[in-house]
Amino acid sequence: MPQAKLNVKLLSHTPSTERLAAMGAKLCYSPSSIDDISGAMSDEDAASFIEKIVDIGHLSTIEHASFSFGIEGVSRTLLAQITRHRIASFSVQSQRYVSYREGFGYVVPPSIRALGSEAVNKFVDQMQTMQTWYEDWQSALGETGEKANQDARFVLPGACETKMILTMNARELGHFFALRCCNRAQWEIRALAWRMLALVSEAAPALFNSAGPSCVRGRCSEGSKTCGKANQIKQKQQRLLKGKV
Repeated sequence: MPQAKLNVKLLSHTPSTERLAAMGAKLCYSPSSIDDISGAMSDEDAASFIEKIVDIGHLSTIEHASFSFGIEGVSRTLLAQITRHRIASFSVQSQRYVSYREGFGYVVPPSIRALGSEAVNKFVDQMQTMQTWYEDWQSALGETGEKANQDARFVLPGACETKMILTMNARELGHFFALRCCNRAQWEIRALAWRMLALVSEAAPALFNSAGPSCVRGRCSEGSKTCGKANQIKQKQQRLLKGKV
């Protein structure tokens, strides 16, 4: 039963990402044809135009750009959080069609690791106990593939690892980063969000140079619940944009 580690890859994204979004914005204000707009726009022009439309909040045009991620080493607890972002597409490893007879991967929370090896060993033992429960129910239900798995899985923990492919457009990603890169977000989805932000910032820097929690653009949106670390978060975001995170 392996302890899972977060692994995130940018699998694909819309070709000519920034150019496409800039063309959409330019078209809204121009009497020119699409061909003329395309032919007259350099990559530098596109990046500059994107920064302007993001700054003024004309964000519908960046919805033309989408990004697909391969995500592994995350918990089913994280899955419950991330699927609340409804303007997204998810393909998730099924606990019905995939059997964990040989053992399930699991995520150990940092707070438990911080308690020391004895606490971690206790957590690992609990995961093994649940594995035994799962196998017992598979056997009791006839070990008949999905017909057994679909009910045996009820004893699996929130720590159980899952894998997914996730696609979001650039506008929804900006919203996702605003909520989930924040220090107030739960630790696992926050770690995932920062990894995703690093990947898309490299692929389309003009689209994401102001992305992150609200404090990177100005005032913290958490009010009295602020973490009080806006300066550190801004520095982290700037390091990320420079490829140093």
